[in-house]
Amino acid sequence: MIYHSIPLTDWNAAPDGPYAPASLAEEGFVHCSPDEPTTLAVVNTFYRDAPRPLLVLALDEARLTSRVEWEAADPAPPPGVDEDTLFPHVYGPLDRDAVDHVLEVRWDERGRAVGLGDRTG
Repeated sequence: MIYHSIPLTDWNAAPDGPYAPASLAEEGFVHCSPDEPTTLAVVNTFYRDAPRPLLVLALDEARLTSRVEWEAADPAPPPGVDEDTLFPHVYGPLDRDAVDHVLEVRWDERGRAVGLGDRTG
């Protein structure tokens, strides 16, 4: 599995087609993370002010029709992530059929992402 963080409102905006976030047009790829701990580090660095609920799509890389490249973070990985960690970048939209399951970010009282749990409702 690879993981992509997304606000619920964005995920529900166009439910009948593949998902193409702004980063695809701006940078040429969709940012993903290689595992759940790295996903939490990314969320705490880049998504603390994102609309909630914040979801994490668990994507089956084999079911994506777009190319996936494992690349180093540029300029550096988020705090707490090893500098040698490679990140999966998806060079095209995310196929909804590639979503194995959806998780929801759990937050502590200080607004830090502390875990991922099953999405309810």
